[in-house]
Amino acid sequence: MATNVPTHNLGEVIDGCVAYVDNPDISVDELMQYIPAPDFPTGGMICGLQGVRDAYATGRGRVIMRARCEIEDEGTHSAIVITEIPYGVNKAELIKKIAMLSNEKKVDGIANVNDETGREGMRIVVDVKRDANANVVLNKLLKMTDLQCSFSVNNIALVHGRPRILTLKDCIKYFIEHRHDVVIRRTQYDLRKAQERAHILDGLIIASDNIDEVVHIIRASKTPQAPPAHRTPAGAAARRV
Repeated sequence: MATNVPTHNLGEVIDGCVAYVDNPDISVDELMQYIPAPDFPTGGMICGLQGVRDAYATGRGRVIMRARCEIEDEGTHSAIVITEIPYGVNKAELIKKIAMLSNEKKVDGIANVNDETGREGMRIVVDVKRDANANVVLNKLLKMTDLQCSFSVNNIALVHGRPRILTLKDCIKYFIEHRHDVVIRRTQYDLRKAQERAHILDGLIIASDNIDEVVHIIRASKTPQAPPAHRTPAGAAARRV
């Protein structure tokens, strides 16, 4: 089954998990105080929280993403500077789409498109003609390109081997149950290893207390695999008890 879970800020998720542990009856709106919205790695902005709230409350929703754009005055003309793009949008394809719309005259007012991305981060500059309104050009680009697009949330996950649509609270609940199971299993594994090591150390202590008998047994053995019959070392029976 298809699933599409948005990325989130790890610190916010941990805060939400702690809040759930403190209050298992916490509501989705209260959880959103700790996890307000998804956090996409490419940046950008989320337009409106209704889609986010629907996704958190039902497991499905539509999050509107928009590039971070600013209009700068270049002296003789204005320029639209794009510093962050929506998650999943290919930068090269976006620039190509803007150039195509300009060449086909579907968006008037664009003089040039430059990719000035460098070490300081992403920077796409769309030069606007002198007689054009930069705000109008930007609105058309938002409408006709992936400068604004949506992310369809579909929180489907396997719960005890069966697929389920999970709300935000369900996701946190089953994650905490999983972590609880992991900690218990890890502790049981560490305990088992410690007990096995203790058993070996008990044997070494017995051998150390009866070192002469151990040396005699080793020297009298014909092969390492077949030691001869021998008496029980003094004190060994008492230690086993």
